[in-house]
Amino acid sequence: MHIMPSNLIDTDDVISSTAAWLDKAVIGLNLCPFAKAVQVKQQVRYVVSQAKTPEALLEDLERELELLAEANPEKIETTLLIHPLALNDFLDFNDFLDVADGMLEEMELDGILQVASFHPDYQFAGTEQDDIENYTNRSPYPTLHLLREESIDKAVEAFPEAEQIYEKNMETMRELGHEGWRRLFSKYEKK
Repeated sequence: MHIMPSNLIDTDDVISSTAAWLDKAVIGLNLCPFAKAVQVKQQVRYVVSQAKTPEALLEDLERELELLAEANPEKIETTLLIHPLALNDFLDFNDFLDVADGMLEEMELDGILQVASFHPDYQFAGTEQDDIENYTNRSPYPTLHLLREESIDKAVEAFPEAEQIYEKNMETMRELGHEGWRRLFSKYEKK
């Protein structure tokens, strides 16, 4: 499902790059064992925000949280709110996550929805910028992933070792290495 606002940026390209990342990295490397089913059923909503400021992005986030909360999960299970023009600095993006969580509470959606995060410069606490483990959360563009808590609970029930996903992902990334990551996406690099 694609939402393409005005022509400020090439939304088709942004969605295409994000979908390729989802297919090749998240699903292809099995970084999230729950992602394949919703992608195959076309229940992922891709939204490209034209926001250039955190304030404008917050408005888009509020709108998308409302829409996801009210939508039939059979139609829209999850939303990727991609914002290529806002919060390109990872530290600013990371700080914004507290604002996003505050929005969930303000809308009384905490415990119903949650916001996960992906960013081209994602860095886990206690790691170095170029550590391969950070790539589990590196997306082509800054992205807020809006999820249903109920769906997460069901997925965890169906996958009894869910708490081991993080460690398995770190091992997968170490085995793949930087060169393997580059090869995975070489088809999408601009010549």
